[in-house]
Amino acid sequence: MKTSCKRVLVTIVGISVLAFGVAFSVKANLGVSPISCIPYIYSLKFALTIGELTILMNALFVLAQFLILRKRFTWLHLSQLAAVTVFGYCIDLALYVIGGLNVSAYAWQMSLCLLSCVFIAFGVFLLVKANLTYLPGDGFAVVLSDTFQTGFGKVKVTLDSSMVVVGLISTVLFFHRLEGIREGTVLAALLVGSLVKFYNSKIVWIDSWLGDGAPGPKGLAPRPAERNQYLVVTISREYGSGGHGIGQEIAKKLGIAFYDKELINITAEQSGFTEEYIRENEQKLAGTLLDELYRQNYAYVKDKLPPSDVLFLTQSKILRDISSKGPCVIVGRCANFVLKENPHCFNVFIHANEAYRKSKIIKEYGVSASVSSKELEKLDRERANYCLEYTGEEWRNSAKYHVTIDSSLYDSEEQAADKIIEMIPEDMLRQQPAALAECRGPDA
Repeated sequence: MKTSCKRVLVTIVGISVLAFGVAFSVKANLGVSPISCIPYIYSLKFALTIGELTILMNALFVLAQFLILRKRFTWLHLSQLAAVTVFGYCIDLALYVIGGLNVSAYAWQMSLCLLSCVFIAFGVFLLVKANLTYLPGDGFAVVLSDTFQTGFGKVKVTLDSSMVVVGLISTVLFFHRLEGIREGTVLAALLVGSLVKFYNSKIVWIDSWLGDGAPGPKGLAPRPAERNQYLVVTISREYGSGGHGIGQEIAKKLGIAFYDKELINITAEQSGFTEEYIRENEQKLAGTLLDELYRQNYAYVKDKLPPSDVLFLTQSKILRDISSKGPCVIVGRCANFVLKENPHCFNVFIHANEAYRKSKIIKEYGVSASVSSKELEKLDRERANYCLEYTGEEWRNSAKYHVTIDSSLYDSEEQAADKIIEMIPEDMLRQQPAALAECRGPDA
């Protein structure tokens, strides 16, 4: 009962804060958020308040959910009507409270617009943490996402964009000019998701206060160290430095398993993603603004993760599984972080100068044209950003590796592999199978 009361309280506070955010955006007069643009525009045309039209529009979203779900429609879906009714009247109350606030200078308008984004994001954050119900717009996006097996982020962006389009058409038909949709609308679309993610990372005590337990780090919880009995050599590498080939040579010389592209097939079997999707999206973050908006929109729901997060978590579990079954070499996938609790994990970073990398890419990677320095930098930056996003660590930070080597200094990948094997400490090999412990002598 105490936990339920806390959740109800957080929900009410969240709705109130969200309502003031909408009110501030109206007063800024630089355009309201996508979810509010239709009620705002229609309130200028008809004798209804923004709050009343918000309730009416969102009631249609609940009706749409019922038509899609039918027998699967529950009281939880219906509870969205209660939430949006409170939300609608809170908007009208907030507008009444700040009714005397009028700004005309653009700098003050923009300040008020930014303040509205801060309030809207904090309101969304509180509603997500309370986890009692959705506002109908978000609930409709969840239903569409689940029904048609489409990423929530894409559905949310599409739904918000559709409301903006309807608002644009309506304002042109009604007033023959733009009303309610301006730079503030774009600003809200770009900022609110990022701000919700910021609150999630900084206000961490609310989970334990609500009884959800202390929030854990991003990623799966590591297995106990004592279960990791086997040597694992992880290879992080710059693009074109030969890390794949060197890793293969290490595995061959030690007589242990090797995992790089093989992980794509295993991940596809366990995740439901296609091999093509995994190949295109693993070990890098999508760099387009639209993809970033997709990711940000997942902050609106607590029980869903962006596909890229699901992919990382799935691969993390796979890495732990294979490393617990026997000694191996793993290339990429932030394995040095995922397996950091393994006392027998030996982490290597491989780099090389640009001339060496460009030459290797053309000769061995099947690339017909020369690769520019900017392209190399872009590819490395993708891996660095991916590492930072999911581990919080700098990819090129040498302190996170046992060994870093310049592969261009060696005559062959085999020679580089020999050097790395020489540097694996004896205590990491001591508890390994006898064949592995002895292989260093003649081969090294």
